[in-house]
Amino acid sequence: MKLITIGAVLFLCPALVVADSTPDCTGKGGYPASMAFVYLKNAGLTDNIKTYFEGITVTRLASEKVGKDLYRQVHLVRFPQGSGEPLEVITVNDASHEECSMSGVEVFVVARRLGEP
Repeated sequence: MKLITIGAVLFLCPALVVADSTPDCTGKGGYPASMAFVYLKNAGLTDNIKTYFEGITVTRLASEKVGKDLYRQVHLVRFPQGSGEPLEVITVNDASHEECSMSGVEVFVVARRLGEP
């Protein structure tokens, strides 16, 4: 009986951790990256020809709970360009477990990095 109880607890623990984790909006086709690309295109900083879409990376830098199932998230999105130098932006938006687009996306273009990566 003890073995069954321990097994049930171990089986349920990962589900509890997943249920309490923050939303994952880091996909290169996800809301922060897609909206950032739209903003960059509208500003004339890049276009579909210059951008190497397969190489896009999205890294979540921060996620803070700001309400019931509402998280403010900050991402670093890198858009590789044909020129070789990537175009980098920081995005800020609100997300829930159901939807990454609970708010608009603020997009900040990283003009220059200082210091070690």
